[in-house]
Amino acid sequence: MPTAEPPQTATQSPDRIGAPISAEAATQVLRRGPIGAYIVAGIAVGILLIGWLVFYFLLFMRRGSIG
Repeated sequence: MPTAEPPQTATQSPDRIGAPISAEAATQVLRRGPIGAYIVAGIAVGILLIGWLVFYFLLFMRRGSIG
């Protein structure tokens, strides 16, 4: 016979919860900011810019001016 308790997901499991950190450690980590996210965003923007420049110079400039 099935039990009446609801199923637990992996995020609700007590063994998945990390140890608490001190306020000093949290402040030190937060002071540095999301540097990795800035790096990934910068690389993505750089790739898009390079792609746009390739299209501009190799496709649009070759066709000449309009009119």
